[in-house]
Amino acid sequence: MIKCNVTINGIVSRTASMRTNKEGKSYIGFAVKTTIPAKAGGCKQVEIFVSKDGTDAELPSYVVGQRIGLKGVLTFRKREENLYLNFHAESVDFLPENERDAIEGTIKFRGTVGKQVEKKRDKRGNPYWVFSAFSTEKHEENFSFTWVRFICFTAEKDGWLQPKARICAKGVLELSVYLDKINLSCRVEEMAEWVKPVMTNGTEDELPF
Repeated sequence: MIKCNVTINGIVSRTASMRTNKEGKSYIGFAVKTTIPAKAGGCKQVEIFVSKDGTDAELPSYVVGQRIGLKGVLTFRKREENLYLNFHAESVDFLPENERDAIEGTIKFRGTVGKQVEKKRDKRGNPYWVFSAFSTEKHEENFSFTWVRFICFTAEKDGWLQPKARICAKGVLELSVYLDKINLSCRVEEMAEWVKPVMTNGTEDELPF
């Protein structure tokens, strides 16, 4: 599970229309383009599908080419090697003060640690820990894995933080691009071992944060 509470600053790229979800509830759907910085200079433009509660009367407010600011929840959908960004907007600012493209906020993660937990030191000699972990998503009969890189600024690590451990974590979201692929990173603020809960009504319990 990966869920991010973020603000997005970008340009409306697809005309808004009324749509209906699986539960039969209507919502406004449109798309926004913004850019993600690259590790080696430059940037990558991405298109984000946006959904928002609303009515027909609001549709003319979303003009293609208009810059807007959005606050809400960003999620990711992995299909083969492609990572798609979906966003549920809780509020929209049609006159954002900032003209800079951006996706900024926090990330909540639940998943499995990869093969290595590595100790490093910054320029001042202070220790920190780096590792990657993946979240699993099932689509039809196939599984896909979305990886997140974690940086934990602490001198000591908990004993349970080992390869293949299950974790739940919260921290600052950092998006970047390398070789034209989107990379997700988390500067950890809170982290705990995730003990897989007993299923209740067919769903798993939420993160303990």
